[in-house]
Amino acid sequence: MNSKPVVLIGGGGHASVLLDILNSNMREVIAVVSPHDVPARTIFSGIKVFRTDDDIFQYSNKDIELVNGIGMVPRSSVRKNVTESYLRHGYQFASVIAKDALISAHAHIMNGAQVLSGTIVNPGVVIGSHSIINTRAIIEHDCQIGNHSFIGPGAVLCGQVKTGESVFVGAGSTIIPGMILGSNSMVGAGAVLVQSLDNGQVCYPARSVIK
Repeated sequence: MNSKPVVLIGGGGHASVLLDILNSNMREVIAVVSPHDVPARTIFSGIKVFRTDDDIFQYSNKDIELVNGIGMVPRSSVRKNVTESYLRHGYQFASVIAKDALISAHAHIMNGAQVLSGTIVNPGVVIGSHSIINTRAIIEHDCQIGNHSFIGPGAVLCGQVKTGESVFVGAGSTIIPGMILGSNSMVGAGAVLVQSLDNGQVCYPARSVIK
């Protein structure tokens, strides 16, 4: 286990979930970077708060690891840009993996990926760098998740699904086996994807009708 202390970027909801996992994994979090007041969540109590990204530079890139706690927003490059900025300065990002995530010994989790509670990651899966596999998502055998992608809570990716970079899969969606999702494509929450998506394409779920 890496013993370097961690600086957490972001002070919102996603950051609080990651902080909870880091605490459970006995990682030392020495500061949170948030330009705004961190929410009144007890989990942030007692942790130093930095107001600007540049405050991180008081620590050598050899002495700490970073965790990106900025939440993923569809079609937004903010999270990716922050990650790449610090990588250019030589900082490394820790992977965050919940203790109760069920990850096959034959799956590969790349640097900086985040795998949250209750997820299932089966054999042959590759989770790309800096991607988020959110709570209780299921990634079936031989899937490949591209870098900087987001798989929402409760989403199900059946076997051999492949995504490009910066793909967004919404909460509760299902992708049938063998589909290919091009870079920057998006699957809306609750959708069932039955054909592949080209780069930048969007799959919208059926509209609910309430009577």
